[in-house]
Amino acid sequence: MTNSAQPPTRVGITATGSYLPERTLTTAELQRDLERASGLRMPERLFETVSGIDQRHVAGPDEYASTLAAHAARRALAAADVDPLDVDLLLFASASRDLVEPATAHIVQAELGSRAHALDLTNACNSFLNGIDTARALILAGRARRALVVTGETPTRAMRTRLDSLSQAREAFAGFTFGDAGAAVVVEAVDRGGVLDVDTDTDSAHWTVGGIPGGGSRHPRGDEYTYFTGDGRELRGVFEKLGTSILDRVRYRTGLDWADYARVLVHQVTLPYLDRFVEVTGVPRDLLEVTVADHGNMASATLGVQLDRVWPTLAAGDRVLFIGLGGGISVMTIAWERS
Repeated sequence: MTNSAQPPTRVGITATGSYLPERTLTTAELQRDLERASGLRMPERLFETVSGIDQRHVAGPDEYASTLAAHAARRALAAADVDPLDVDLLLFASASRDLVEPATAHIVQAELGSRAHALDLTNACNSFLNGIDTARALILAGRARRALVVTGETPTRAMRTRLDSLSQAREAFAGFTFGDAGAAVVVEAVDRGGVLDVDTDTDSAHWTVGGIPGGGSRHPRGDEYTYFTGDGRELRGVFEKLGTSILDRVRYRTGLDWADYARVLVHQVTLPYLDRFVEVTGVPRDLLEVTVADHGNMASATLGVQLDRVWPTLAAGDRVLFIGLGGGISVMTIAWERS
């Protein structure tokens, strides 16, 4: 990492990339496979009806979190016309990872052939937004010149493969919404626009509501701890409380209303959850980029994939509001203007 004599005053996103594995799994196939493995009978199309998810992409047996991130990173670097050696900070910002140690950022770096300062940053589904904010802060501080923020999410590997009861199905349901994906952005100094505002709100009293407990010092081993479990209703309740207050603060502080944004990109868990978000916040639905129906909940890659999809439609001066929702529980916003 460099120490710049004159740190920049504006930092923004200058290129994007995303990657979706080739294999797809429909929700109907997922429910059928679970029924066959578990010997349970559930109402036809139950998972699809409750989630609004038709299908998701699933990483292949030789694809890992680093694989998806590296694919997306190459696309972002190509879009920016930047050589990997011209990146001096690489942040792997993801809920998924290849290993407990070393940091997955080093695996991505080796794949790319970069020599940047590399480290992991994780905060559930807000990891990618936290990565962008951290990269911006280090560039503003003169500690980096150009950052590559990447995520590779493989949450489908935390899906239960069989169920013992319908009550267990309810506890595990959030895991059946997942889809795999990679995303990347180049973050560097810009002459105008860039990141306009960042805000966060955290209520850690609810950290037990949902997650994957295995792999840490509490539960280092045991297959039972490798599956995602959570209370979707409680999560939604906390997100609604935090989400509306943070949006009010952003609106007051920036003076920007919905009409001032070209797009609003929001983390998406299920389609009914997104409908509820629209109802509670009042965001015009035509500002959203709906990805959950075809890709599921892509964890922290969700907003990166959405940004990459809308990037060609954005002109200089267009503003985007990112709204992240993450287990723990945290809500995060970034208001950004394309340079």
